[in-house]
Amino acid sequence: MGKLGDWTIWFGPYTPAQLVVIGGGAFALIKGYDWWSWAGPIPVGLWVGAVWAVRGAQIAGQNPFTAAFGALSLVMRHPAGRIGGRVAREKAPGVLRPRFVIQCAPALAAAAPVPVPVPAVPGARAGARVGALKPVPVAARAAGGSGLARLLAHAEQTERSAA
Repeated sequence: MGKLGDWTIWFGPYTPAQLVVIGGGAFALIKGYDWWSWAGPIPVGLWVGAVWAVRGAQIAGQNPFTAAFGALSLVMRHPAGRIGGRVAREKAPGVLRPRFVIQCAPALAAAAPVPVPVPAVPGARAGARVGALKPVPVAARAAGGSGLARLLAHAEQTERSAA
């Protein structure tokens, strides 16, 4: 920066930050001449010092303009963020209308396991096992329920009748 064709700016080349300070400072000094004219050359010296000070300016290892653009984009970003390049938005609220059906169950009381006493085993501790649950025969079960339950009940019934 600071070179146009064969012509080079005096004491150049300059960084973009220095060019901004040169331009902004010159504008401020010209517009505010009535305010600082009593101080003599001190404001001009401060301006030259500011141009020299920003020659290697870095903010978190970045050029000041890149850092300013990053901060500006962070401030301008939508609070919800982005998904797939689009602004993430919440779904519109909807009414939840759950429905359920209450049906009378088939006679399940007969299908419940019934405790049956187990004969004592020689050498076992006393009171170790009082009774075991044994399923009720298939004939006593209701054939209702899901298709799988009916299929299994039919398979057990066919197996018992074949035996």
